Amino acid sequence: MSVTAIYPGTFDPITNGHSDLIQRACRLFDRVIVAVAANPKKTPLFTLEERVALAQGVLGGMEKVEVCGFDSLLAEFARQRGAAVILRGLRAVSDFEFEFQLAGMNRHLAPDVETLFLTPAEKYTFISSSLVKEVASLGGDIEDFVDPAVKAALNNRMR
Repeated sequence: MSVTAIYPGTFDPITNGHSDLIQRACRLFDRVIVAVAANPKKTPLFTLEERVALAQGVLGGMEKVEVCGFDSLLAEFARQRGAAVILRGLRAVSDFEFEFQLAGMNRHLAPDVETLFLTPAEKYTFISSSLVKEVASLGGDIEDFVDPAVKAALNNRMR
């Protein structure tokens, strides 16, 4: 039996913390779909197409990984793609309440799809896309937090 997990997020931009979670998910699942959300409630720095391209560039060497954009209800998208698992990352206890609510709603909308929480490696627990963008916007070094291609894209966008 082949098990597909879907890892949704805005990925604005993809960080080393995201990549770490995806690498570990590849050890657990036969296929991992990195689903880059359009998310109209947020104002991303990069367009959906740019975020998908950055993620594809960063994750291109991972055989089990597929990157795609989506602009629909996650539960429906997961069902359409044949995912049995929605993968979510938890960096800190503060993430849990929101993620727990999302998991409950997704269970209601798609009872056949389970939500699984993974924590990042300790060295990535403080990294978030928002924080990386803030550091980059103030001229700080983000080399330890993102892939070199993402760093270049952020530096170009911040100019």
